[in-house]
Amino acid sequence: MVMAKPYPRLVRFKTADSFLEYLRSLQIDLPFDREVARAPESPLARPYRFEDGRTIGNRFCIQPMEGWDGTYDGKPTDLTFRRWRHFGLSGAKLIWGGEAAAVRPDGRANPNQLMIINQTMTEMEKLRLALVDEHKAHFGTEEDLMIGLQLTHSGRFCRPNDKKKLEPKILYHHPPIEAIYNTPPDWPVMTDGEIDDLIGDYVLAARLASDIGFEFVDIKHCHGYLGHEFLSAYSRPGRYGGSFENRTRFLREIVDGIRRDCPGLRIGVRVSAFDFPPFHRGEDGAGRMTEYRNENGQYPFAFGGDPRHPGQPNAEETVEFLALLKDLGIRLVNITVGSPYYNPHTMRPAYYPPSDGYLPPEDPLAGVVRHIHLCAELKNRVSGIAIVGSAYTYLQEWLPNVAQAVVREGMVDFVGLGRMALAYPEMPADVLAGRPLARTRICRTFSDCTTAPRSGLVSGCYPLDEFYKQRPEYEQLKRIKTPG
Repeated sequence: MVMAKPYPRLVRFKTADSFLEYLRSLQIDLPFDREVARAPESPLARPYRFEDGRTIGNRFCIQPMEGWDGTYDGKPTDLTFRRWRHFGLSGAKLIWGGEAAAVRPDGRANPNQLMIINQTMTEMEKLRLALVDEHKAHFGTEEDLMIGLQLTHSGRFCRPNDKKKLEPKILYHHPPIEAIYNTPPDWPVMTDGEIDDLIGDYVLAARLASDIGFEFVDIKHCHGYLGHEFLSAYSRPGRYGGSFENRTRFLREIVDGIRRDCPGLRIGVRVSAFDFPPFHRGEDGAGRMTEYRNENGQYPFAFGGDPRHPGQPNAEETVEFLALLKDLGIRLVNITVGSPYYNPHTMRPAYYPPSDGYLPPEDPLAGVVRHIHLCAELKNRVSGIAIVGSAYTYLQEWLPNVAQAVVREGMVDFVGLGRMALAYPEMPADVLAGRPLARTRICRTFSDCTTAPRSGLVSGCYPLDEFYKQRPEYEQLKRIKTPG
């Protein structure tokens, strides 16, 4: 197992004063409220109202969290139902997709990924209703609850038939990533005709999601998957590459199809607002950025990054993309960054990396702050969009203090919880009710929920969830983490 780098663990800071003093020592500007209010006074309890009058009941959002535990034909299992029921009892009023659902079989990131196709509709409807029933049982109403479904195609990270075998669908050749995953340099690139067909699959998936009661769909554009790869297809010729107009054609044509076939369905987009080059484990175990530049001395693959200074964000195209979403009538945007495959510390700051990962190259708090200020900048520059922020789980006990501050200051509209919803799904309900946090259930970013699926096991919070500790995978995971 990779041991943690000697940054101080957040559990060491027992008081707000000690935590704030550490932030000052790092010269980190992290919004922080010393006192966390309870509902209805809390800024986190404030409803969000759209122009058409639709209301989301509070400012907590559950992020898409996959379990790698569906059936081989794309349907949910008992484990999937359990996770979605937990999302329902969380108290969060915005459920961003529950998890990613592939729009076609060959677009799955693993053979156990959910699909939204004709053959899965009945079970997917039951899954949504299970979440709703759990929410109503705990909070009495579903009227201010909004549930969407994230639509995906995994692109160069497709593993539809074997968890260990990549079957990539790529838009252009990306030498640094292809070196990591041994993608041959002559691997075929998707044709414009294949992309045209895929757009039809997205539109059909959106109609199916609408028919079974999902209120919005997310056209996923993040984490290195296919939608995200379109945004960096600068070198691709033809209708889907090169200019900003061409690189966003995939999105625009899906939106046009959804508006035509299911005009009442809302649309959201989760987007990686910037990307960095791949990182690898250095001799000391810490992450090191891969050095790569083209003949012009630039790194040409990072949407939202500075091609002249790899590893530095540049928000200009991201702002242009959000302005396009607004013009398309999209009012829900979920901001994340980077990719879990090649620079995970950027999107998911963690103290402990997964077993195949690298030690954090920076204090993970720096990554959290980067997320928060990026969301604030984007919200300031493109008004009229509901912005969901990410990367809050690393804050642990101090999450409510920061979450309340960023919402109160108007830096973000919704606080998104991912890994925390696996370890401690009731955190939003406890915060809003003014109850003390259940400290033994707070996610400490052990990364077992990532190590497990990368080792072919179902995902879950093995360290803190007694349910997963009782499963046979728990012993398998311990052996994987401590080989020999």
